[in-house]
Amino acid sequence: MKALRIHGFGTPDRAVLDDVAPLPAPAAAQVAVHIEAAGINPLDLKMLAGHMQTVFPVKLPYTLATDFAGVVQAAGPQATRFRPGDRVVGRLEPTAGGALAQAALVSELALSPLPDGIAFEQAAALPTAAGTAWLALFGVGRLQAGLRVLIHAAAGGVGGFAVQLARQAGAHVVATASAGNHGLVKALGAHEVVDYRTGELEARARDLDLVIDTVGGGATERSWPLIRPAGLLVSVVDHAIQGQDGVRAAFAFFQHDAPVLDAILARLASGQLQVVLDSIHPLEEARAALVHLAGGHARGKVIVRMPG
Repeated sequence: MKALRIHGFGTPDRAVLDDVAPLPAPAAAQVAVHIEAAGINPLDLKMLAGHMQTVFPVKLPYTLATDFAGVVQAAGPQATRFRPGDRVVGRLEPTAGGALAQAALVSELALSPLPDGIAFEQAAALPTAAGTAWLALFGVGRLQAGLRVLIHAAAGGVGGFAVQLARQAGAHVVATASAGNHGLVKALGAHEVVDYRTGELEARARDLDLVIDTVGGGATERSWPLIRPAGLLVSVVDHAIQGQDGVRAAFAFFQHDAPVLDAILARLASGQLQVVLDSIHPLEEARAALVHLAGGHARGKVIVRMPG
């Protein structure tokens, strides 16, 4: 089968489409999944660059990406939740990788059933991005109705889901995005959208209860004065984030949580949640998909479609 692997750390040009051995039979409660679509995330670029070796050490060669949707091919002798032919979505551990391949072995506990009517491309966009948004807002952020929340990079993968979930929770949502993405972010549910490249942010985003920071750097620094005392900044990019001037701070890193993914899928199936797809690339062009994501201007999720 085909898999996009790296044999050394660096930039996306290090990724190579290799022929690899077929999967062994699933053991215990594993299932073998024929992957139909994979979602790529900023974490995948960090893994590729070798920046995560102290947190998620990997052995080379390494098959990139964690998020996938597909069809169960075979189930191990102790697997009880899924059978061949079932549509599923899930997230592989970063240390294992393997989503940018035609098939993968995964514990059935890491899978959620994929409802009919949801395309594989939509489903593959969900695990890390929507899961991170959910964790940042509700797990770490403790978001409640009536609070004022600022979401940075709201046209991106995590940001787009965070806008929708925060609005549905009854928060007042302020979002940052480039001018060309204001219409999209408003359609996703933001009450106010500001251009991060201007002084609009400081003028319009005040007395915030919660900031979801998906950018870091300058976005973080500009956020501190906008948050009320005892408010909270949740970063999804800076694991060492610390509060300042009476404002609390916390890091949110999503690890697969099947019940959360089930809840997100239910919202998508009922029409409450929208998946914004920036682009869909065939596996043969997966390296170009990584380059595009690395450019930092993807509008929604970048997806790789596997060959039949």
